Amino acid sequence: MKVINRIICLMGIMLLAFCASKKATESIMPESLTKKELLGKKLFFDINLSTPPGQACAACHGPEVGMTGPIEDFNKTGAVHEGAVSNRFGNRKPPTAAYAGRSPVFHLMDEEGNFMGGMFWDGRATGKSLGDPLAEQAMGPFLNPLEHNNPDKKSVVIKVRDSDYSDLFEEIWGPGSLDRENDFEGTYERIARSIAAYERSYEVSPYSSKFDEFWRNAKSSGKDVESIDETNWEEYKNLGLEGEEVEGLMLFVTKGKCADCHVLEEGPNGGPPVFTDFTYDNLGVPKNPVNMFYSMPEEWNADGNAWVDRGLGGFLEKTEEYAQFAEVNYGKHKVPTLRNVDLRPREDFTKAFLHNGYFKTLEDVMHFYNTRDVEGADWPPPEVSANVNDTELGNLEMNEREEELIVLFMKTLSDGFIPSREEE
Repeated sequence: MKVINRIICLMGIMLLAFCASKKATESIMPESLTKKELLGKKLFFDINLSTPPGQACAACHGPEVGMTGPIEDFNKTGAVHEGAVSNRFGNRKPPTAAYAGRSPVFHLMDEEGNFMGGMFWDGRATGKSLGDPLAEQAMGPFLNPLEHNNPDKKSVVIKVRDSDYSDLFEEIWGPGSLDRENDFEGTYERIARSIAAYERSYEVSPYSSKFDEFWRNAKSSGKDVESIDETNWEEYKNLGLEGEEVEGLMLFVTKGKCADCHVLEEGPNGGPPVFTDFTYDNLGVPKNPVNMFYSMPEEWNADGNAWVDRGLGGFLEKTEEYAQFAEVNYGKHKVPTLRNVDLRPREDFTKAFLHNGYFKTLEDVMHFYNTRDVEGADWPPPEVSANVNDTELGNLEMNEREEELIVLFMKTLSDGFIPSREEE
């Protein structure tokens, strides 16, 4: 019954993905995926690549919600999603798989212990082995017992070899590229690189939001969006955003300090920003008490309810190269892109926000950023009290309307926007 339910769910996800990609294609995007991207898509949606079958990548990274957690019942509580085996849950909310392709290889930025790049909330897919953090990340879930639960790489290779797209695989990667005996390590890498190619494709990262239309119009008009501030923001009206959305953008950059981490730095060839600087931060987020990981058996969670998510620091302490920087990074998690942060299949669909899904609305997130350290705000204590960022959030001295305007702006970052055109 569980497999049947997953198949029905995945069929709905694939239909929404087709509609979303078709909508983007009809505006400014290419007409089709490359063969490698198509192969990656087939791998991404294949429910047979788990043990037992039934779990696809899309089960935790649904296109209809911006390639993050698509199952509303999970979002409403602990926000962690169930793996291929019933009642096995991971420890964090699924991060978005969209707009991740520009994350650099994980590296130390300075002597203070600040890091950039890598994948996963804690950076453990560094990209150092493959030169590509996104491809390295794609290698992880297939072997994670709390996710796809496959026993080894060879078993995944066999499943791909037996798939209905095996000919496409060998067409792209060459004859013998599905070798499960002499080069299953190389084959497994090719599987991951194909998935990364799809995640970099226009279908997953289309830059087709209302903001993107505004960005392009501003550039065409000779205006630098990064330079918007309290003195000039009205000059950015009538470029694709409504007046209040432009005001929200101005607050996003200035009083709200959001752009300090969710940067407006332009992309390659002058393209729109991805809204992250790929660094790590401890926002002081409270513990999510209904995270299902706390009730996992000792085999998966030896600490039970006492488990603390140390984030980047927890990863670093397990490394030889960077263990000395673990303590100054406890509680830090990767700054996510804000693209598609409000994308949802219907208006009343519940999403979850930040690494543990503690918050269920953007309004609550913004109010937390604004008032976390204000006397009388009565927020729960942070899960990890060390290294909390108290310079870019906590007491921003914004009023309720200013919070609402920033949220209104963030809602312009959802892909699939088709600008209205005057009839010729």
